[in-house]
Amino acid sequence: MNKGKNEMLKKFLRWLIIGGTLFFVLSNLRNNWDNVTSVRIENHGWLFLFLALVTTIIAQIWAGWVWTWILKSYQQPIKTSAGIGIYMITNLGKYLPGNIGHFYARIVAINKAGSDWGTASLSVLLELLLLMCAALAIAVIGSGLGWMKSGSSLGIQILVLGLILIGIHPKFLNYPLKILSQKKKIAQEPVYLTKYPLVPLLGETGFLLWRGAGFILAWMVLKMINPDQILPLLGTFSFAWLLGLVVPGAPGGLGVFEATAIALLDKKNFPAANVLVTVAIYRLISILSEVIAAGIGTKLVKDKAKFFS
Repeated sequence: MNKGKNEMLKKFLRWLIIGGTLFFVLSNLRNNWDNVTSVRIENHGWLFLFLALVTTIIAQIWAGWVWTWILKSYQQPIKTSAGIGIYMITNLGKYLPGNIGHFYARIVAINKAGSDWGTASLSVLLELLLLMCAALAIAVIGSGLGWMKSGSSLGIQILVLGLILIGIHPKFLNYPLKILSQKKKIAQEPVYLTKYPLVPLLGETGFLLWRGAGFILAWMVLKMINPDQILPLLGTFSFAWLLGLVVPGAPGGLGVFEATAIALLDKKNFPAANVLVTVAIYRLISILSEVIAAGIGTKLVKDKAKFFS
């Protein structure tokens, strides 16, 4: 009897989460759609809009692929296609209030694939740290070379970047697993990270470059840019994206990304009005790309019952 009630409760919660996710995604989509449709887009703008969408979809697939590299670092038994699919499906969870739904969904999916909770949690944490490291590295280079102005000291940015680079060393990442296994007296030895995750770090940097390219193409929907404006846009995007990622409670970084982009970009070359419209276009593209990627993901995950029951 209790088992039947638990199953019903699980199904109810699952559909509640799915329904909530769809509600917030569609709400954000509608808000940004209204902003974009109020802008007159010339013929060439539609081409750049399409290119920005395609580029951002590629970025989603790329991110899922890099995530499978991280899982393989922890010797997790998930096929590449299934891993990419799970990543893209769970990515919609970022639009739930709290901005952590996608992380939790991935931990659950990895656990269902046969991993212990500790390893599953650390693999997701490592992805987050690598993303932060990649975005901050681009921002630090941008600040150091004068691509962009920054609200914080370059020295502080370099210090934080250095701490993250040290923190992702196996010696430090494996420590929580060792403590957990000792306290809970786990019979099976946890899977530890055996080498520095340099390749996944480069992969996450590639993801940021893909996303940055999508943002630049979104800017070109309204106005063509000069070659010397590309690097400031890329540096600003990376820093704004980073803050949108780490600020708690902002679903998908909504609001944080916009405010940061306006604050960092030079008003003379990048008027605030253009920034707001570009960000609205980029938001629309981003949400559409994530929905399309999630649809592709459902085709890649063949054993859906195993991961999403």
